[in-house]
Formats: sequence, structure tokens, C-alpha cells
Amino acid sequence: MIEEVKSEVYKLLCKDNSGHGMDHVNRVYKLSVKFAEKERADVLVVSLVALLHEVDDYKLFGEESAENLSNAKMILSKVGVGEETQKKVLESIKRIGYKKCLNGIRPETLEGKIVSDADMCDGLGVTGILRTYDYQKAHGRPFFDRKVFPEASVNFDNYKLCDDSAVCHCFDKLLRLKNLMMTEAGKEEASSRHDIIVSILYHLFEEEDAIEWKKYLDEFLKNQ
Repeated sequence: MIEEVKSEVYKLLCKDNSGHGMDHVNRVYKLSVKFAEKERADVLVVSLVALLHEVDDYKLFGEESAENLSNAKMILSKVGVGEETQKKVLESIKRIGYKKCLNGIRPETLEGKIVSDADMCDGLGVTGILRTYDYQKAHGRPFFDRKVFPEASVNFDNYKLCDDSAVCHCFDKLLRLKNLMMTEAGKEEASSRHDIIVSILYHLFEEEDAIEWKKYLDEFLKNQ
């Protein structure tokens, strides 16, 4: 069943180059299963949520698909997932995502929390930096623009998917993810990946002789 689901997801995401494609889904899936074993969660539900969490993403498929979870429902029915399991999976998918988090919407089940943590962890570390660069570059944004600083605060209304630069997006999202973990497994994983983002930014600002940005990062971390 899992292999069938992977095959269907691949059909939908194989052409994505924004950092939300099959490579991302596979990483989230593997990390979710790892977390599920640590947290003693339902591995089947976790696996399905992880594999399907991007197939109706509004950034890729539009608001209507995101609202109705059309692709996820189609895949779950096609591979023969039971009605009760489908309900659990869909309810979790509806509550996963950084923008939803900014709007106060968070997973309520252990399985949903696990996939949310794994998804956010994939926005951290070296992979997180690379995914951010891919997405911003795909939308014509630079990696770093020393003249443009991030928003002073981020909320549901002012959050931007296409930020002014990849570095700005690090401040608007990536550096905030560690504090959003909902499981012990997620907190442990996010902590080390967060430190990698911080280290990369400090090295970048050192190489660019961007003293004002180093000070900005120091102050930002102090207030987190």
C-alpha cells in the first residue's frame, strides 16, 4: 500500500522544483517513521500523512485543492485505505503547515504532530537552506540582499512565501521552527538542525563583512 501511495504522489510532484517535491516528501516520510517509532505512534497513519502532506498544497495546487484535499482523497480511495484511517489522515493533513500555524491551527493527534515536526525539521539544517534557496530562486529572489532586512515580526497576515531574499526567509520562518516542535523526538532533531542554520548565517555575514547583519542575528536569537 505504501509503495502504491508513493507512486501516486510521484505522479503529482515529480516536476516540482520549488523544494516541495518528491525528495522533500521522502525525507519527511523517513523522518516521520523514525519519530513514530520513538513516540510509539500509529506508523501507518504517520506514513500516509507524511506521503500525502504536499499533494494538495495551496502553493502547488491552489486554494480549492487545499480546502478539499482532492488529491489526498483520490489517492487514499484508489489504494484502498479504510474509511476510519482515511479520516485520521485527512484531519491531520488539514492542520499541517507553517502558515496554518501562524493562524493558530495545529495538529491535535500524535500522528499529526509527528509529521508536522518532521516537515518543519526538513526546513532546517543544510537541507532547509538549500530548499529555501531553490524556492526563492524559482521566484526570482536573491540569496542575500544586504540592503533589505526581514520583517520585525511575522504573523498570518504579513507572512510572505516569496520573501525579499532567501536570508530574509531564514529569519521569517526557518529560525522560528525550533520553537514550534510538538514532540520530544522533534525537539531533539530540530535543535541540532537549527544550530546549522545559525552557523551558516554567521559564516555568510562574516564573509560578506555584513557587521550589521551579524548584530541583527545576535539580537534575533536573544529574543527567541
